[in-house]
Amino acid sequence: MNFDSLLSKINGFGKFQIQLALIQALSRVSLPCHFLLNNFMAAVPNHHCNVLDDGGLFGNLTQEQKLSFGIPAEPDGTPSSCLMFTKPQSEHLVGFNSSDEAFTVQCQNGWVYDNSTYKSTLATEWDLVCSRKGLNKATATIFFIGVMLGAPLFGFLSDRFGRRPLLLVSYLGTMIFAVLSAFSSSYVMFAIMRFLTGMALAGTSIISIALNVEWFGIEHRTFSGVIISLDWTIGNILLVGIAYFIKDWRMLILAVTSPLILAVIAWRWLPESARWLLANGKADAAHYYITQCAKTNNRTKVMATITPADLLQSVQVENRGNKYSIVDLFKTPNIRKLSICLGIVWYGVSFTYYGISLNITGFGLDPYLTQFIFASIEMPMKIGVYFYLEKIGRRSGEVGALLLTGLCLFINLFVAQDKWIVRTVVAVLGKSFSEASFTILFLYTTELFPTVIRQNGLGFTSFIARLGVSISPLIMLLEDVWHLLPAVTYCAVAVGSGLVASLLPETLNTCLPECIEDIEKPR
Repeated sequence: MNFDSLLSKINGFGKFQIQLALIQALSRVSLPCHFLLNNFMAAVPNHHCNVLDDGGLFGNLTQEQKLSFGIPAEPDGTPSSCLMFTKPQSEHLVGFNSSDEAFTVQCQNGWVYDNSTYKSTLATEWDLVCSRKGLNKATATIFFIGVMLGAPLFGFLSDRFGRRPLLLVSYLGTMIFAVLSAFSSSYVMFAIMRFLTGMALAGTSIISIALNVEWFGIEHRTFSGVIISLDWTIGNILLVGIAYFIKDWRMLILAVTSPLILAVIAWRWLPESARWLLANGKADAAHYYITQCAKTNNRTKVMATITPADLLQSVQVENRGNKYSIVDLFKTPNIRKLSICLGIVWYGVSFTYYGISLNITGFGLDPYLTQFIFASIEMPMKIGVYFYLEKIGRRSGEVGALLLTGLCLFINLFVAQDKWIVRTVVAVLGKSFSEASFTILFLYTTELFPTVIRQNGLGFTSFIARLGVSISPLIMLLEDVWHLLPAVTYCAVAVGSGLVASLLPETLNTCLPECIEDIEKPR
């Protein structure tokens, strides 16, 4: 009797699995709160140069007159955000005459910020605007580089020491580094703490998915894969609510990290993976958790005649004694093609998704409303994805979602900025298709890689995905070259990765491959 057969007999989708999913939801809702935190924490409010009145010329002038006196205007009539006159232009005022030429320079005395929407952000804290705006964008990249490096690290450690203890390390590490980042006294300290927060949070991201998959029965893995992604949607909506009421970036970090306090408390009821325990010869502990699962699911009779030795023997029969590494993903032709294609698709999906998600100010709506709309559309979309995957298939769903994402981005290239309703509707559709591609790809990848290298395959694709996420925020800096270049880049990547996804095999209603030979010489 193998583990999947035993899990089916004790109910692979009962109260035990539901309890497991709910406990992990406490930590998983914090993932989007941190991953998308830059939308609010690093927001750039309207700003202009701080013009000092050394000559006493301003007197009792209105704010608008002071701005026209010392700051040049943009083509749309608004004050420049980064330039000021070298000398006050008194000819703008009745009663003053000046023959000075209107030379402009970069802001010399700092900036004045509009605090009506945000009380404090990274941009206002350390003046990360104009020539320093790249540092503001870099905060997201630094965080995601931490996630990128943390994923393989926690993957390796969780395979060696178990899922449960490493989840606790992830919870505590995230809390400690997040609190330290909230109390950072300099930009450098903040960047380092955000990097370490990303590394710690990566453990929650990858281990929680593995733990759920390893406890759910085969026939319910599609359902569990879609359901667990709803934690992201709930956390996304939670972020909007928290950010709306907390306008200070330091307090915002503390607030979005607070769910992990409940996760640490609930960790004592979190089970270890019985599959991992058996694979590492810990039959007694595995028997304990399997018995707990049977008891919770009212299937105790099944375990009456099964001993730890029986469990260990079944694993030993199945285990071929081979050791696999990430190198095995590229040794043979078919698995190499599969790995390369999945790497490209994962890069494109994550690159495009975060390109849309981290640009909520480009549609003419209030950023809180835009974020709420983006989050709300995910719920019905994921329900639709579940039925599509069950009835039609994975490959067509992945290809279609990416191509439709690219189409929406392409359409918005030709929609004027003042037509914010049309731009927002198209953007929301693009965001929903992008989220669909992410949801499908998580399940699709686990079904494509054979069992013996599935964990290595997931680690590889996760690394490539985080690489795409790290680069994605920096693409917005290309708007200084051409204002449409970021959108064109995101569109091209979405379409390109969608075409690559068409090269992958379909997995609907097929047996999961167990070894590399199943990929090289399909049965």
